[in-house]
Amino acid sequence: MSNTSTKIMVALAGQPNSGKSTIFNMLTGARQHVANYPGVTVEKKSGSFRLKDDRVELVDLPGTHSLTSYTLEERIARDFLLNDKPAAVVDVVDASNLERNLYLTFQLAEMDISLVINLNMMDVAEKRGIKINTQKLSQELGAPVVPTVGNKGKGKEQLKEAILSTSKKGQVTPFRINYGDDLEPILDSLEKRLSEETEISGRYPVRWLAVKLMENDKEAQRLVGKYSQKSGVILRSAEEKREAFKLEHKKSPQKVIAITRHQEAQRIVEASVTRSREITRTLTDRIDQVACSRYFGPVILVATIYLIYELAIVQGYKITEYTWPVLAWSRDLIASLLPSEGFIFDPFFRSMPIWVVDGTIAVLNYVPIFLILFALIAILEDTGYMARMAFILDRIFRYFGLHGQSVLPMVIGGLYVGGCAIPGVLACRGMKDEKARLATIMIVPLMNCLAKIPFYVLLIGMFFAAYKGIAMFFIATITIIIALSVAKILSLTVLRKKESAPFVMEMPPYHIPTTGGVLRRCLERTWLFVKKIITIVILVSVIVYVLIYFPGISKERKAHYISQSGQAQQTFLKKIGKDSPYASLMAGDNLMEFTRYWRDYKKAKMGAKGKKAKQALDQEFREKNFEFFKIVKRGKYKVKGEMIKDKHAKKVYNAYKKLGKTTNKLRREIKEETIITSYMGRAGLFIEPLTRWAGFNWRVNIALMSSFAAKESSVATLGGIYQSPPGEKHRLEERMKEKEKGWTALHVLAIMLFMAMYPPCIPTLLMIRLETGSTKWMLFATFYPIVLGTIIAVLVFTGGNLLGLSGMQAMIAFYILALIFLVLMGLIKREPEFT
Repeated sequence: MSNTSTKIMVALAGQPNSGKSTIFNMLTGARQHVANYPGVTVEKKSGSFRLKDDRVELVDLPGTHSLTSYTLEERIARDFLLNDKPAAVVDVVDASNLERNLYLTFQLAEMDISLVINLNMMDVAEKRGIKINTQKLSQELGAPVVPTVGNKGKGKEQLKEAILSTSKKGQVTPFRINYGDDLEPILDSLEKRLSEETEISGRYPVRWLAVKLMENDKEAQRLVGKYSQKSGVILRSAEEKREAFKLEHKKSPQKVIAITRHQEAQRIVEASVTRSREITRTLTDRIDQVACSRYFGPVILVATIYLIYELAIVQGYKITEYTWPVLAWSRDLIASLLPSEGFIFDPFFRSMPIWVVDGTIAVLNYVPIFLILFALIAILEDTGYMARMAFILDRIFRYFGLHGQSVLPMVIGGLYVGGCAIPGVLACRGMKDEKARLATIMIVPLMNCLAKIPFYVLLIGMFFAAYKGIAMFFIATITIIIALSVAKILSLTVLRKKESAPFVMEMPPYHIPTTGGVLRRCLERTWLFVKKIITIVILVSVIVYVLIYFPGISKERKAHYISQSGQAQQTFLKKIGKDSPYASLMAGDNLMEFTRYWRDYKKAKMGAKGKKAKQALDQEFREKNFEFFKIVKRGKYKVKGEMIKDKHAKKVYNAYKKLGKTTNKLRREIKEETIITSYMGRAGLFIEPLTRWAGFNWRVNIALMSSFAAKESSVATLGGIYQSPPGEKHRLEERMKEKEKGWTALHVLAIMLFMAMYPPCIPTLLMIRLETGSTKWMLFATFYPIVLGTIIAVLVFTGGNLLGLSGMQAMIAFYILALIFLVLMGLIKREPEFT
């Protein structure tokens, strides 16, 4: 390699749907790295390619229509260009929509950077009869222009050569827009003042700063305040000039700047573009006539949403039937490396790691859903339909502080009963409006995730069995009503200072997505999630383990259970008899060894499907320990092809089954007592004086707290607390009604509504932390639903009792109140429109 080899950093910019990602993939191939920009969730994609002796590091900036400071993507792209100072910027322009794309080109040129204009999608332009004089366009813009067809790799080498040449020249693009006789003198005076400030003029282009100050750009004002010694004078002067301009010309400088850019774009297009035929209605126009129509648009949207839900959630869960055995196998492999389990007590260094592993693989079990979801989102983005979804629903959702793009996360989170909040929060990543994005992230966990359904079914079966359909409809729709109201309240309070982006409703032409592009983004986003979340899940799992299992049962109680276990073992040995040929085999430590063999065999047998699989399983366990094998086969086994019926082995089998039932019962009792005496159990008793106003006793409190780790835990914990007496097999709802004789339907209704508002599970909270980049938002998402759920539960339970309402009456009354409140929230003044 030559000693003159250099490393050059180049940025890739462009508007959404310009084919920027395709160009990035074309240039870098497989040499890519995906991370996040520091402190935010926007993806930072970088890659490299070599040309001669030089290595070009290409950074793919977020797609953005403009370089204002409204959206997170705009701020990130602009900050990178200003602070990291790449050697050149490749501006990817949609050749079929040149006039619209030049709006971003002008802003890039104003930042005094070296530009390469990449005219992408030339094939689409040619099909539309558009012919671009690239030489003329290059003269107009003062930058090299390279035509490409990114999805076919055409123009790749020419683009690389232009990038390298421009980077090494280090000359800024000389293009400059004249904003008219009224505004230019003001800009010149601001430029002069800024030029006198050496610190700020050395950092940022003064022409760009002057334009931004006249646009009332908050970030530009912050930069002047930070780096200028006369910031107060400059900012006051800029404000006075803006106001004077408005009074004199009856329009804002922002509007004049925007209009001038559009006019300049029109002039350049007229000078460099010719059309071989008149503009006719394109295929995109014909499709949109149906897809965005008042009547068919919503129908197609609902069908699309349902398809996403069906493929990602329903079919994704079905795929887990195949991936779960792999995760279970890895769990068993790790368990085999840990200390052996005890007869009724497992050692700490076994139970704690297994708890952590179970929590981790529970999250990894969602990977098939993520893969499908990310692939579908990529397809929607590439085809251009994502913009149509936002267009159709934006008008309604804006009344509640949301965004048209909020619908997809809400559907995935459980707008229909049975979603999942984790991919729902993940689906918010593509939203540009920061306020709406945060509001959506905060309400997605209020949707009806699949894990809540068993809890609802259990409680409905207790007091609403005759109205199951009505009760499920109530719980499925009340969450949507409350969530929209909450979104509006959040946008008016804690999110009021967050910036709302202007809703630029661009309808990009429809495109056929490339398989490689969809797969690459799908795998990149999934791997980024897996890599980040697992480490946090492990940490949180340890904390939850401590809260549920410590300080543990007392020494006296432990001795009691050990004594009962010993008695059960002695009874077992007596039943098989001292004269049994298997008596010595079951004595001492051998009994524990057989217990592990028994459990392994039963578990493996459950997973074996088909006659051949079962035969292979029997052969494996036969070779492992033939004497134990005789017992687990109930004394029926073959020796040299002859079937043997061993009555002694069958006797041991029957005796051990009873011992196993006793052992399982003891383990359940130990677990129940451990939970009750744990830190979480004590907390349940401690808060009972408060929660009784909502109809919750300490048992319900423990079940609700245990479901904080995962909603599925609520029913399992209730099953442990409300156990059947020995010999009885009542259903859980029957056991709860028997134990809680004072309960009414109001108790159950209050508990259901509290669960509907309950904080998201730990994996979802971790996802909120990753997507917001803030621990504060994660904590807010934890505690505001508790407060909201408590208020609602107290209102329903205590209010219903005071008014003498039945369960159904309270349900109907609360539903009507919630609807009225929703309408009132919608009538509150909407966000101001951007112009």
